[in-house]
Amino acid sequence: MDTYVPKVTPEEQSFIDNETNQLCDLISDDQVTSQRDFNKETWDFMRDKKFFGLKIPKEWGGLGFSTQAVSVILAKLAVHCTDANATVAVPNSLGPGELLARYGTPEQKEYFLPRLADGTLIPCFGLTGPHSGSDATSLIGSYGVVEERDGVLGVRATFKKRYITLAPVAGVVGIGFNLQDPNGLLKGNGTEGFSVALLERHHEGLRMGPRHKPLNAAFMNGTVEGEDVWIPMSHILGGQERLGFGWHMFVECLAEGRGVSLPAGAAGSARGVVAGVGAYCRVRKQFKVPIAEFGGIQEAMADAGSDGIICIAGTDLMNAIIDNHEAPMVISSVMKQNCTERGRRIIERAMDIAAGSAICLGDKNLVGNPYMSMPIGITVEGANIMTRSFQIIGQGLTRCHPHMIDIINCLQMPKEQEAEATKIFVKQFYNVLGHGVSNFGRSITRGVTSSVATKTRSKTAYKNGDKLLEYHEAQLLRLSANFAMTADLCFTLGGRLKFEELLMGRLADALGAIFLGYATLHHYTRRRGVEGLEAITEHAMQRLEFEAQEVLKVASDNFPGQLGPAAAAVMKLGCFPLGGFTRPYKPPHDDLTKEVSRLLTTPSELREMFQETLYPGMDNYKQGESQGADLCYALPICFEADKISATLRREKREPTQAEADKIAESDALRDILVQVDVFPYLTPEEGAKGYVRPALKGTEERLAKLERKTFDDVLANGASAAKTA
Repeated sequence: MDTYVPKVTPEEQSFIDNETNQLCDLISDDQVTSQRDFNKETWDFMRDKKFFGLKIPKEWGGLGFSTQAVSVILAKLAVHCTDANATVAVPNSLGPGELLARYGTPEQKEYFLPRLADGTLIPCFGLTGPHSGSDATSLIGSYGVVEERDGVLGVRATFKKRYITLAPVAGVVGIGFNLQDPNGLLKGNGTEGFSVALLERHHEGLRMGPRHKPLNAAFMNGTVEGEDVWIPMSHILGGQERLGFGWHMFVECLAEGRGVSLPAGAAGSARGVVAGVGAYCRVRKQFKVPIAEFGGIQEAMADAGSDGIICIAGTDLMNAIIDNHEAPMVISSVMKQNCTERGRRIIERAMDIAAGSAICLGDKNLVGNPYMSMPIGITVEGANIMTRSFQIIGQGLTRCHPHMIDIINCLQMPKEQEAEATKIFVKQFYNVLGHGVSNFGRSITRGVTSSVATKTRSKTAYKNGDKLLEYHEAQLLRLSANFAMTADLCFTLGGRLKFEELLMGRLADALGAIFLGYATLHHYTRRRGVEGLEAITEHAMQRLEFEAQEVLKVASDNFPGQLGPAAAAVMKLGCFPLGGFTRPYKPPHDDLTKEVSRLLTTPSELREMFQETLYPGMDNYKQGESQGADLCYALPICFEADKISATLRREKREPTQAEADKIAESDALRDILVQVDVFPYLTPEEGAKGYVRPALKGTEERLAKLERKTFDDVLANGASAAKTA
């Protein structure tokens, strides 16, 4: 783990602090949502400052930034405007830019990369279609046939793509299709299968432009279609020799897109909620008490904070892994599913806390648009329900096993190597058995020792950082042994495993909790010394360990297959050898929950850590520029004023002039910050001269038929009648 250190260069930090803030200055999130687009000034700024070329190498005119830098930029944009985050994310993850840099022909690199870097061409990647969503690589409805026209070899392709981000404004699209070569024209140069073509917007037969309307989001998303489109071999990404190579490209591209871009949005949400909504808890009063003092608010705030630290920690570690030139497909799936799901929980808790101020949209609303956008992140690049219940364990069980890949490979060896294949199979089969037995033994011994340590541990032991690390590392080792033993038992299902999605989903939850647990400890080790970090790390680790324990228990209660009862018995003995005693993990104690909430709703170093990289930042604070910054500015003032008020009540005295001024300043800020946006009208029609709302028009029509049109008329008529009498 020590080799994974997320870091940014001075050049990257300057871009984060300057160009990224300048882009945020240009954007009103509410205005973008209302108009369903950025203005031209914003599009031009993103192009001129190379926001679409963050990852393109400098030799081709890009910025050549690290994964960590791109992630921080995307997180900052996500807090200010989720549409800006999505618009910048796609060219730097799922756009064809990085694939071109790796696999493009010299001619393709020379033409496309400089134009992608400076934004002349905005890219998109056409993969999903009406019948291929989470299973995008099935490429149903997207196919191509190798043909020869006028002595030139090419592909006649038909495709119908949906849900393609940036397609309505893209200048070039990478089209994924299933290639067929029925006449053998390739002659060994390239193969059939998943292939990628590069088509510019004006390419004959290509249709782009219509838009989808993804919930309340404004980022460009639409269709890419074409029938019998002629594609010369020069337009195949990487040239003819790369035909059939699309799956390999896709895996590399998707690993970074899923593992970086989407978790960055969740990490940004975490920072924004803890900073803005945490301050709102102190500013907002109900029953003359800051809502930060209410138990329900404390529970929601602490859970949002610990989910937030989990997302930030996982994001930092994943970025460092990729910057270390690794692209782990399984871990990227874990990150995508876990972080977007936790991001959704964070935003939901923020909505619960902010209540009325969260449902009235406008510039003062911190969480409304993120709340409506979060399901998009849950859905794209493999819906979470599929990623969790199929992909993570379906891919990870064999990929991550130390011996299973060798067994699979030997079974695929040609007949002339049968003797060697048999030798490999026998050796690896015994290795698998030995691996399973050793996992079973470790699972039992670690289960007992870790349970004893948990039962005898003090509630405040976490305050010693060394002991916090030592204890939780031991628990993760125990859970890792439990998971490894359970994974070995899954081989009793054989090919049926891929149909046992309830089991795979639970194991994916356990794997995710274990990985994110290690990430959280890795984060603590790097940031140790921040006041309050021990408390929130302890809260996060207790929740992760409880999650892993519970899903393993449910998996053991429901282990499927003909050997299910036997496998379940072995799993229970291995994971929980002493029954309930060896299921020691519980949700965080209320005292810890209250402490974490206190740290997030009062001035603290922990809050300052969450506020890092936020726009606009307190160093450049200007009142009225951002609701989130205004809340962060008001927090210490309101906190100090509340302490003064408590002292005055306790001492039963009047305030000094300085104390009265502080209370008045706090009251004035509170009055401003609890307001929500109000609009004279919400549609252009409503704002037209002479417009009367239909309901009011109906009221006028009905009143016109009545003799007495107002209550005053009734009173006047009654008074006249009494006077006459």
